[in-house]
Amino acid sequence: QEQLVESGGGLVQAGGSLRLSCAASGGNFMRYAMGWFRQAPGKEREFVAVINWSGGRKYYADVVKGRFTISRDDAKNTVYLQMNSLKPEDTAIYYCAADLVFPYYSPDEYHYWGQGTQVTVSS
Repeated sequence: QEQLVESGGGLVQAGGSLRLSCAASGGNFMRYAMGWFRQAPGKEREFVAVINWSGGRKYYADVVKGRFTISRDDAKNTVYLQMNSLKPEDTAIYYCAADLVFPYYSPDEYHYWGQGTQVTVSS
């Protein structure tokens, strides 16, 4: 069973950057497609990005395309989300998720979740 732990969140000014990490353990990381989602206060959890098993296919939400980059390092069992040109509307709790099927854009489809990491972007 895959266990996921996110890190790297924090407070940053608009226009700044953060890199989130999601470390996986307990399963066969290389088998899983990995997704990033986020949830702002009072809003539903929304898709941010997803990467397939090999790292060769990636999809992004339109609102982050060109600013965020998802990547994975199978040797470290870790998936990353590099976030550049951050905006106040990017403020949310960011979650990573894992599933055997690619691509999933709905959070309801993912079997494994991390606990989340807070990202706050000040204006």
